[in-house]
Amino acid sequence: MSEKIESLRNIALVAHSGAGKTSLAEAMLYDSGTIKRFGRVEDGNSAMDFEPEELKRMSSISSGFHQFDWKKHTANFIDTPGDQNFFSDTLSCLQAADGVVVVIDAVDGIKVQPEQAWDYAAEFNQPCVIFINKLDRERADFSLAFQGAGEIFKPKPIILQLPIGAEGDFKGVVDLISGKAFEYDENGKAKKIEIPADMQESVDSEKENLIENIAEADDELVERYLEGEELTQQELAAALRKGTLARIFVPVVCGSATRNIGIDLLMDLIVDALPSPLDRGAKPGIDPATGKEIERAPDPQAPFSGFVVKTLADPYAGRLTIFKVVSGTLGTDGTFYNANKETKERFNQLLTITGKEQKPASGAGPGSIVAVAKLKETVTGDTLCDDSAKIVYKCSEPLPCLISFAIEAKSKGDEDKIFISLSKLLEEDPALKLDRISETKEILLSGLGQIHVETAVEKLKRKFNVEAILKTPKVPYRETIKKKVRVQGKHKKQTGGHGQYGDCWIQMEPQPRGHGFEFVDAIVGGVIPKTYIPAVEKGIIEAAQKGVLAGFPCVDFKATLDYGSFHAVDSSEMAFKVAGSLAYKKACEDAQPVLLEPIMNVTITTPEDFMGDIMGDLNSRRGKVLGMDNAGRNQIIKANVPMAEFQTYAPDLRSMTGGRGMYTMEFSHYDEVPAQIAEKIVEEVNKSKA
Repeated sequence: MSEKIESLRNIALVAHSGAGKTSLAEAMLYDSGTIKRFGRVEDGNSAMDFEPEELKRMSSISSGFHQFDWKKHTANFIDTPGDQNFFSDTLSCLQAADGVVVVIDAVDGIKVQPEQAWDYAAEFNQPCVIFINKLDRERADFSLAFQGAGEIFKPKPIILQLPIGAEGDFKGVVDLISGKAFEYDENGKAKKIEIPADMQESVDSEKENLIENIAEADDELVERYLEGEELTQQELAAALRKGTLARIFVPVVCGSATRNIGIDLLMDLIVDALPSPLDRGAKPGIDPATGKEIERAPDPQAPFSGFVVKTLADPYAGRLTIFKVVSGTLGTDGTFYNANKETKERFNQLLTITGKEQKPASGAGPGSIVAVAKLKETVTGDTLCDDSAKIVYKCSEPLPCLISFAIEAKSKGDEDKIFISLSKLLEEDPALKLDRISETKEILLSGLGQIHVETAVEKLKRKFNVEAILKTPKVPYRETIKKKVRVQGKHKKQTGGHGQYGDCWIQMEPQPRGHGFEFVDAIVGGVIPKTYIPAVEKGIIEAAQKGVLAGFPCVDFKATLDYGSFHAVDSSEMAFKVAGSLAYKKACEDAQPVLLEPIMNVTITTPEDFMGDIMGDLNSRRGKVLGMDNAGRNQIIKANVPMAEFQTYAPDLRSMTGGRGMYTMEFSHYDEVPAQIAEKIVEEVNKSKA
């Protein structure tokens, strides 16, 4: 079994959208003989992008899983989304990988998504290799792409291959360790050729650099190299693996996924230089009984444990739970314990995910990425383990939501159906968030960007046959008062039989912001019987749900009941409730009512180059900067900004920073709306009610 684990490679493919990551996956599957036909993303027939939303956008929106065999090794690979809208899925699934292949577009260079994925890989201590793709395209530049990688990425990238030809004439690569050159035909078949004469000088120079870099991974090799001794190919390959696993450097190879150039050499590198589960060693976790840190080694004889990286929701088949086995062995069916939910889960079949297909698996050991169907309680991020040896693994939280939309059913009567169906989609995509807002009576769907939310609505229609409309959410404004007043609320109505009589005097005054409502009973001498006093309070509370300006709830005021009168026959709780309501409305009109707006605590992380643009933009949004901090190559800006000004900030920030800026937002407090803006808001609200 240990031999099988040693020959296993779990790799994640990461890149920005359009860099050719899915085409690379297609080429590896084709070269390994896993698929017989070389599909194309553009033609909608690739093995990895098959969801209708992916075919429409010609881009991955969800991590795909597949595997191939290569040179007596098995590689499980995860094709992760490169679009920022779906990057929370990338983060979640990246945790299942032992090594990472970073795909760089030789035309467009490095964008923000590979940077973020690189940071995640560093956080998880995952060894990486870089594949510079699209060298056959116009304006492709290997040197420029490598230079960009060297400026951004740490540990340092080192060149392992050089391209033969450029742009339309790109036809092969020179492997520096073996000193061999390979030319590829139109079917992606390689043949060994002589190193082109015009390349020999640069090949010699880069090989010298490579040997210097590789030798850093082995002190003995460094000494021998410095003494002028020639290092063998086997010694260099061993040091390359050692240095890659230790994250001393990152090997860089090159090619073209769509023309199938250099893919076989990349697969060799994955097998030779990236880690097995055994190389990764034991995974730390927490003992739920004691709270102490424990760990589990990738040992098939150890108690079973694993963690869930993805959940797929199907309206007919139910949940499909994808997880990585950390320790122990699973059979084709059985029971395991969910340590997060503290419950047992039964499964009847173990599955291997191969693109859009699910194949029965005969079992699973350490390092395996497998799936089971129809678990009742288990969701992404949960730990599965043996009931007799409990452990909880820490999994990354979903990225914070950046934008919210009010979602409404297109057809009347589908409101409840929308909420239920969206709740099922949230099982599949924990980066989505669903809230019912009582103040505005809206259902809010929040995500990482507009495309993220729109895609969820498309899935809603396809999977659950529910059509929805997205709107900008209403801002939950409030009202309050600024002046102290004393008024009378009197309700007197005479009808046949008993009449209605309630009379109260209240003093209303503003409270400090955030103090809410306070009611004070200051009645003396029984001028209002005690049985009626709660009714006055209730009348004020209910009336305060609709302020006098624009019907928003009124907050932060104190009402003191200090005088009144009653009628022995006609007074009732209802009469005094109406009297309290009348007193509130009269007092509000006289007490200088004002509009309040929610103010958000905003934290913006951005490269320093964009600070000026962001600060100017914050000022235009009525933001108040609270402070700034350094965070490596980034700056962190903390500010207070009105919610109304930040509803559509996510696309604006991406535009200002080229996708490199990020932000989080949470509610801070309510503050008074400037008079001119308040007038417009009140006017618009009242117009919409007319």
